[in-house]
Amino acid sequence: MRDRSAVVIIQNNRVALIKRARTDSIYYVFPGGGIEPGETPVAAAKREAWEELGVKVEIQECLAEVAFNGTQYFFQAIILEGEFGIGSGEEFSDPQRGTYEPVWVELNELVHLDVKPRSMSNSIQKGRKRNGN
Repeated sequence: MRDRSAVVIIQNNRVALIKRARTDSIYYVFPGGGIEPGETPVAAAKREAWEELGVKVEIQECLAEVAFNGTQYFFQAIILEGEFGIGSGEEFSDPQRGTYEPVWVELNELVHLDVKPRSMSNSIQKGRKRNGN
């Protein structure tokens, strides 16, 4: 079990996700990955945003901690600089891991996609409805 950190970036009614294609399945995850030894969850989220999306982010708050093969931390973040979609983490060059594609997904489309974990996707949808977006 390894703890993980991810970023939740919402901009212009869209959320940043990683589209994954692995052995005949397509699903979406929030940009993130494993927390390295000695690294804080916040530092890991920032590093992963850079590696997977090509952007530097400011972490605003922890939206959720989900227990699944360790603890997964989900942090609301905003983009400070960089170019979305030019991440160069090791996952992009390892064909054994399938494909990784940074994408913007309209918030109202989340219910139609296989987003993991579903609890985070549902939480974002509920927040959107509460805020009238």
